Formats: sequence, structure tokens, C-alpha cells
Amino acid sequence: MAKKAQTQTQNESEPTQFTNTNKWTTKELAIMALMCAIAVLLSFIEIPLIPGVSFLRYDASLVPALVCGFAYSGGIGVTVGIICAAIHAMFTGNWVGAVMNMIVAIAVIAPAASIYHHHRTFKGAIVALVVSAIVMIVAACLANLVIDPLFYGIPLESVEALIVPALIPFNIAKAVINAVITLIVYKSISNLITPVKDQVRGR
Repeated sequence: MAKKAQTQTQNESEPTQFTNTNKWTTKELAIMALMCAIAVLLSFIEIPLIPGVSFLRYDASLVPALVCGFAYSGGIGVTVGIICAAIHAMFTGNWVGAVMNMIVAIAVIAPAASIYHHHRTFKGAIVALVVSAIVMIVAACLANLVIDPLFYGIPLESVEALIVPALIPFNIAKAVINAVITLIVYKSISNLITPVKDQVRGR
């Protein structure tokens, strides 16, 4: 009985051990919050790329999400992209546009991050960005074909007529600009934000 009481006393005196069951670390959450803030700010800096098509404007808000996708995972990158689109919609009230931005974010970040995490080299990054650009172009065109007639009242024929002269060139330009900025930014800060175990010399 005395031995049992002694054991119980020892157990009570030992500090309680807590295990972090979160999928993302504190550092990852902090980086995500910072990247979301940067992405939201960038989402308000819009630049028209196609003359005569004023509603197609480029912003660099996907770059922070792509950087997170490369550094951590596609899930983290997509989360940053979706949160940015939602916060932007809170300010502008354009939730239909937010849905389209979310679709594009998933189409860009998920394949890019997945490919890069299997091939962590400069060549792997290039392949990842090229594949994500193709997926993004297809997703953007399909989203416009569905969403524009349903929510903006634009005739389907008018949307179809814009695919070749406007939508495809715009998204190609957008993909190229995003890719160039992402490569430059990620190369510059990768060793600061990427977990040590995932860092690769020379990437």
C-alpha cells in the first residue's frame, strides 16, 4: 500500500507532458499569416494586361501562396491562396470573383507544389510551374465559361469568343509573371522559411 502511494506521489510530481497535435508548426502558421497579409495587399494592385479587356487585370497575390506551396506543402499554399481571395472579397464584396480566384489558386498551387516536392531542383521548379500554368489556363477558361453566364449574365457565346484572343493570352502572361517572381522570391528566402530538413543546396 505504501509502495502504491509512493508511486502515485512520484507520478503527481512529474510535469505533465503535452504533445502538439497540430498538423502545422507554429513557424508555418506564422509564415502563413505573413504571406496572407502580403497576398491581400498585392491583390489590390491590379494591372491590365490585355488592351480593350478591362476586366482582365493582373495582380501578384498568388506569388506568396506559391512560395508557401514550394516551402511547405500544397495544402499550406492553397490555404494561403483561398484565405487571400476570401479577405479580398470581404473588402470588395465580389464573392463571385473570389470563387474564381480560389479555383485558379487551387489549379496553380496544388500541381506546382506536388511536383516540386518530388523534384526539389531548379529544373523541378520549372517543370512544376509549366504544368501548373497549363492547369491554370484550362481551369480559368472553364470557370469563365460556367460562372460568367450564370452570375454575370454574359452570353456564353461572348465568353467563348474571348477565350482565344483574351483569356488564353492573359493567363499565359499571368503564369509567366507569377513564375518569374516566384522563382526570384523563393530563391532569395527559401533558406529562411523552409524547414532545415527540406533545404537543398543550390536550389
